[in-house]
Amino acid sequence: MNKLWAALVFVAAVIFAAGPVLFPGFAGFAPDAFPVPQDNPPVQPAGYTFAIWGLIYLWLVAGTGFGLFRRAEDPDWQPHRKPLLLSLAVGVVWLPVAQLSPIAATVLIWVMLVSALIALFLAGDMDRWLQTSPLAVYAGWLTAAASVSIGLLLAGYGLLPATPAALVGLAIALAIALVIQYRLHRAPLYGITVIWALVGVIVANSSPFNIAVAGLAVLGIFAILALRGTDTE
Repeated sequence: MNKLWAALVFVAAVIFAAGPVLFPGFAGFAPDAFPVPQDNPPVQPAGYTFAIWGLIYLWLVAGTGFGLFRRAEDPDWQPHRKPLLLSLAVGVVWLPVAQLSPIAATVLIWVMLVSALIALFLAGDMDRWLQTSPLAVYAGWLTAAASVSIGLLLAGYGLLPATPAALVGLAIALAIALVIQYRLHRAPLYGITVIWALVGVIVANSSPFNIAVAGLAVLGIFAILALRGTDTE
């Protein structure tokens, strides 16, 4: 059974990584996908930040492949596989769903995030660069992406103006990130990935300059770095 779970996770990672090829054409929610069109929403990081998906795909495939071919029976690698499989399986269908419904896509990405965080906490101490690190980057980016989705829904459905909606989304991301990073010092790449997203938010809000959103992102970066500075492990 251990080999079966290892194989399932690896296959799921490969299919997940092939998502942009299997379901091409998605470049973020279209502005008119919402009742209130979202042109350049302040909650969304600059476009270049999404290139991190290439790293995430490759690292997850490499990590799960190593787990299958070299650590299939190792007890240290067993606990995280089931929640990671759930996250990746949901991720496989996320792209086609996102092209149809921002609400459904938001629900799915939160399922992906929660299961990815569980997998990250259950990851063992062996082979950190192939077991824990890809999970940390994956979960860190999902923390940002899931929170961005909340901000987009709040503004896109007219529940809040764009800037307050962005502040709510960022506040959710920071609350999750600070709690997770405080509880999981052994995965510094999680916080670094969230910082990557926050820098993208600052860049996206630099012209025209949105002091509220950019300012909260800067505070978030300093908070994560300060938390990392207390790490004694």
